[in-house]
Amino acid sequence: MKHYLQFQDFTADEYEYLLKRATLIKQKFKGYVTHHTLADRTLAMIFEKASTRTRVSFEAGMYQLGGSVVHLTTGDSQLGRAEPIEDSARVISRMTDLVMIRTFGQDKIERFAAHSRVPVINGLTNEFHPCQILADIFTFIEHRGSIQGKTVAWVGDGNNMANTWLQAANLLGFKVHVSTPSGYGIDEQLAFSGRPYDKGCYQLFSDPQEACKGADLVTTDVWTSMGYEEENEKRKKAFADWCVDLDMMAVAKKDALFMHCLPAHRGEEVQAEVIDGPQSVVWDEAENRMHVQKALMEYLLIGKQG
Repeated sequence: MKHYLQFQDFTADEYEYLLKRATLIKQKFKGYVTHHTLADRTLAMIFEKASTRTRVSFEAGMYQLGGSVVHLTTGDSQLGRAEPIEDSARVISRMTDLVMIRTFGQDKIERFAAHSRVPVINGLTNEFHPCQILADIFTFIEHRGSIQGKTVAWVGDGNNMANTWLQAANLLGFKVHVSTPSGYGIDEQLAFSGRPYDKGCYQLFSDPQEACKGADLVTTDVWTSMGYEEENEKRKKAFADWCVDLDMMAVAKKDALFMHCLPAHRGEEVQAEVIDGPQSVVWDEAENRMHVQKALMEYLLIGKQG
């Protein structure tokens, strides 16, 4: 049994399979071809953080695979009434086949997984967002081919997305240019969870414009992630120069793509002219969450398929 708690939980070979499988699954979806590989299987979705794309993509995806879904929040279950997470894991995993959790600290999902009898998927934590980066890489491949050897510019907060991009670069052979305001940088040990990594997989830049030079992909996220709302005004001041604008896109490669995991705040972390412009693939990126997660759920439950 495998869990998917951070990007580096899988090997490069596993990602090669997942990305190819997601392509097939998406083709079937577009062609209205039934793909019920998870008939009679049940996914439990546990939300401690609000969600739009994560809920819709997992729920719709599981139904499209022929399975069913149980939706739980802290407000309508014992999870919000101080039941130990270990006890919740033991019970929920006896009644379902797969669990997706969207929560705050990574320690919570790791404790749940340690006591679960079924695979557990990280739908987002403060530290990592592996399903999103899997979708982003799939989207890049759709539009530009292999990401190996390419350069991704990360402009903004050294958050869960930045951490996961670093893991992906280390594993799949591309480079990340990271530019964050002072005091909001990445933590290497946290990003790689203390595991060995190639320090050449990323480079730090104090100037976001410099980080975007020659990039194949420019990507960002909101300045204030869920759980940090009390810092919003402080962050707006600190991040003022880290808005992805047309000037940044102009120094990237001519055919560079722009991505954002959404929701986006136009005029803050990205100019409207960029996210709504011709280089933006954010809507493909959002849809692709569903397709890669279908491949992921299928793999965790029934392994590689011919």
